[in-house]
Amino acid sequence: MARPQAGPPPGVGDGDRAERAQDGTPLYVHLPFCAAKCHYCDFFSVAAEGHDRGALIDAILREARARAPWHPHTVYLGGGTPSLLSIPELECLLDGLHACTGFRDSAVEVSAECNPESLDEAKARALLGLGVGRLSIGFQSLSDEVLQLFGRVHSVADSFRAFDAARAAGAANVNVDLIFAVPGQNLEGWTADLNRVLDLGPDHLSAYNLTFEEETLFRRWLEEGRLAKQPEELELALFHATRDVAAERGYHAYEISNFALTGRHCSHNVNYWRNGPYVGLGPSAVSKVGWRRSGNIKGVASYRARIDEGQSARVWDEELGPRERLAETWWLGLRLAEGLAPEDARARSGCAAEQDASLDVAEALLRDGLLERDAGRFRLSPRGLPLGDFVARKFLQAGHAGSRVS
Repeated sequence: MARPQAGPPPGVGDGDRAERAQDGTPLYVHLPFCAAKCHYCDFFSVAAEGHDRGALIDAILREARARAPWHPHTVYLGGGTPSLLSIPELECLLDGLHACTGFRDSAVEVSAECNPESLDEAKARALLGLGVGRLSIGFQSLSDEVLQLFGRVHSVADSFRAFDAARAAGAANVNVDLIFAVPGQNLEGWTADLNRVLDLGPDHLSAYNLTFEEETLFRRWLEEGRLAKQPEELELALFHATRDVAAERGYHAYEISNFALTGRHCSHNVNYWRNGPYVGLGPSAVSKVGWRRSGNIKGVASYRARIDEGQSARVWDEELGPRERLAETWWLGLRLAEGLAPEDARARSGCAAEQDASLDVAEALLRDGLLERDAGRFRLSPRGLPLGDFVARKFLQAGHAGSRVS
């Protein structure tokens, strides 16, 4: 398939460009199709069967021509399961994105989420040839029984085959996703599984504590008594074991749940945690441009209909007040090992020093031993790391007095 020549989006004049994000803004593309819906997942996703995937790709590209930034710094294909697309569909999507953004000439990182059942060497090689440089593979568990409980459609053997396929295709930056604190798990089993994955030599590891989100099967089963959360003491032990094992194997804990070899952190996600701007394309995708956030309509058919009718896919917009923006900047920034300085937080949120209620919160948390300070930067202390959500609530409560605009 011939690749379109990259260039400024057709039909976009100076007046229209004023409505687009600044050149270089990171770009997220939401591809909602999955082989099956995972029981713990609260992201917008649908089973692919019965949907016209090509028509959705066409709609996403039309939205991209209207809204995507030129020369994005990073690109992230999420979902859903981007690797579920066929090679011709991936060619259409990524060649089309390059034609209207020039991402292959600008992006320092292009990531694609992959599930083991839909990633083989040919697919991995195609993704790499189309400009993707970072593959994130959802292992989730090294227990076939747990994978069945999760509603996953792959096996443990499939996960290892997918990783080998990525390396055989030449992928030099591979992430593995795992979930801990699952029913029936113990500390010894998790440590063994973690070491088994790290023996593969992934460049990056994402390890998340299982959560029971609203409107998921897992949440309903929890409320019905069909599932039970692991005791907090075990969750804490699993959390610390993850950090200890990763550190022993040379993986830096640059964020609460993310670990990387030197230089292999996920730049796209770091931008989120630094409360930077981004543009989201596709059904349910969220954007943050300037001080304004917006979100696209959920639903494949409804998204396509709005694009087909020449309408914006965005169905909500909000602008937080400066104190609320500042609180969110602290909440996100403290997830990073680098932490943040108060003056940086104010600059990122556009909050004047006289409006800053967060510094008092930080000082109180410092006294309580949940934060530490070094060279003017605050970060979560070892005691505060597993209590990140509690710390975040303190900042969000302080910023709640800020007003929303529109």
